[in-house]
Amino acid sequence: MKRLRLLFVLLVAIIGSSSIQAQDIHFSQFYLSPLNLNPAMTGVMNCNVRLVGNYRNQWSSVLKANAYSTYSASYDQRIPVGRNDFFGVGATFWGDVAGEADFGTIQGRLSASYSKKMGGYRGKSHYMVIGADAGITQRSVEFQNLRWGRQHDGGGKFDPSLDSGEGLTNWDPNFIFADMSAGLMWFTVFDEDNNFFLGGAYHHLNQANISFDRGPGADPIALYSRFTGHAGGEFMMTSKVGLVPGIIAMKQGPSFELNTGTSLKFLLGKSRSTYQAFQVGAWMRISNHFSKPFTGDAIILSTRFDYNDFSLGFSYDVNVSSLTPASNSNGAFEFALVYKICGPEKRNVYCPNF
Repeated sequence: MKRLRLLFVLLVAIIGSSSIQAQDIHFSQFYLSPLNLNPAMTGVMNCNVRLVGNYRNQWSSVLKANAYSTYSASYDQRIPVGRNDFFGVGATFWGDVAGEADFGTIQGRLSASYSKKMGGYRGKSHYMVIGADAGITQRSVEFQNLRWGRQHDGGGKFDPSLDSGEGLTNWDPNFIFADMSAGLMWFTVFDEDNNFFLGGAYHHLNQANISFDRGPGADPIALYSRFTGHAGGEFMMTSKVGLVPGIIAMKQGPSFELNTGTSLKFLLGKSRSTYQAFQVGAWMRISNHFSKPFTGDAIILSTRFDYNDFSLGFSYDVNVSSLTPASNSNGAFEFALVYKICGPEKRNVYCPNF
């Protein structure tokens, strides 16, 4: 009975706490996945080329081999325009698979941005950035792995040979659709170590049909548009210690998520040829779960190490939602790796250190 109770709690909690995840992927280290956060961040960097890799594993303590796995890789670069402005171009590829039925999503997209200097001088500048992206998404599921109530024989056993009664004849287990997004961002750079930024994005402009039922007369199911707002910055309190706060809010259909927190930054070494910094932070994720308006979903503990052109991030989500009885507070872990190629060109500080 205890095991059945835990499984019931798991089912209810996953349906509620993943109401956001069921639509779009999300990373706890959103600040280390810029092109997934906002297409306006394409090419916004203090080097010429940026390579980013992200990996997230969630609910492995409960779902074991059927845990949610998300990965992402992106490439972007900046192209100088005139004396102070920049074009940005990039490409992103990500995939996500969840559950025993291998419900998967794969997306590839191209993005572009333009950064316009709005004011400032040599040591301080203000920029407005506009960006957009477009791509192709594939959705898939293994229908034969699904389990239905009618396939239980009444004696407590599951029999996959029984008719589910769901009428899946016209369902397509693998289909493709187009997707588009747009975004804006404003940032101010005070000096090499202090900055502020504010941005917003509108994802899924075309609200594609994501229904697996592709038969005649089937009702389409539109992918909800997602609105994202985010802000953050770096503020050095001493020559060696600073704060790196951040916040992101996402609204998609009936689902809402808010991540907010800060990291403490320690500048370990800085010279003409070497840059080393270490960050440790704590974040809180709040979302709506079923009938509950806004409740805590996870406490996120994070670290980040910067060494010259490399950045390595690790975070762990401590689950505090209604899934806690089944998960024992275990949530998700993430890795993020960023590598920048700066090249011979050297300009003044252009943007925050994304």
